[in-house]
Amino acid sequence: MEHRGVWILAEQSGGRVLRISHELLTRGRDLADKRCADLTAVVFGHQINSSDLQELIDRGANRVVAMEAARLERFETEPYAACMLKLMEQYKPEIIIAGATSTGRTLMPYVAVKANTGLTADCTALDIEAETGNLLQTRPAIGGNILATIKTPRHRPQMATVRPRSTSPATRAEGRSGQIIRLPAAGELLASRVRRVGFTGSTEEHNLQDADVVVTAGRGIKKAENLPLIRALADSLGAAVGATRDVVDRGWLSYPHQIGLSGKTITPKLYVAVGLSGSIQHLAGMQTSENIIAINNDENAPIFRVAELGIVGDLFEILPVLTKKIRKAIRLKP
Repeated sequence: MEHRGVWILAEQSGGRVLRISHELLTRGRDLADKRCADLTAVVFGHQINSSDLQELIDRGANRVVAMEAARLERFETEPYAACMLKLMEQYKPEIIIAGATSTGRTLMPYVAVKANTGLTADCTALDIEAETGNLLQTRPAIGGNILATIKTPRHRPQMATVRPRSTSPATRAEGRSGQIIRLPAAGELLASRVRRVGFTGSTEEHNLQDADVVVTAGRGIKKAENLPLIRALADSLGAAVGATRDVVDRGWLSYPHQIGLSGKTITPKLYVAVGLSGSIQHLAGMQTSENIIAINNDENAPIFRVAELGIVGDLFEILPVLTKKIRKAIRLKP
């Protein structure tokens, strides 16, 4: 049987389909149209919301395959992989793309090894090579200094992950027709050598990737004891707190705060960069922000090249005044 069709790995939490699924439909629809093939959204879970499955059709999928079991309610590598490999054996897709989320980054490499095929992680662009039909998978390499385009010419399916928030969700067109297949997962697919013993969620009030406003700390804050200045500004703006890799490597903030090539990609309405230079690696994670304000004492810092507003000065003098004025303006707001 010939490999044909484009798949996206849709994700769910608590039975509700997540935004990354709709972003992947944008990329998947483009690839499927270029291959003159169907687009299928595959999702694993338990009692997945029916309206959410229909919404995947409304946003561009020709078919949705939902494999369900109580064991699949939460992500576990081995059961998810076994279910995915079973579907791959049955349907033989040509291309599979997933989000570079904790689920996608864990599941896709495991499945690729089991399927004896290739995987390109953290792609920034996906396209089809007209002459061969191969998937062109573009991602930053060598510390972000070049863009490498990778092909998988001799193995199928071709597999790739793309960063969340790197594209807009597919537009919804209600009434669009498509096929929804709900399958029970067979018991032999659900075995796992891992036992879930608990879960500790983030204590941050604002989710970084969903936040409209982000205040990010760079190495210029000098030490962890100065983080209250960042948090005070973030609180005044109702913002999430981000960090550069330098800040995370020094242990001043934890990895979930990291923005850039080796962290998260975000697209907030307002991004406030405090004490960071603006390396290529960091810019890759935030340069699509709608508005960027930079505070740095080096007027030649690269961050100023992408900022709408730049403030050259000592952040330890600027932040307390800025925070005070914002709080005052909010109190006076009718």
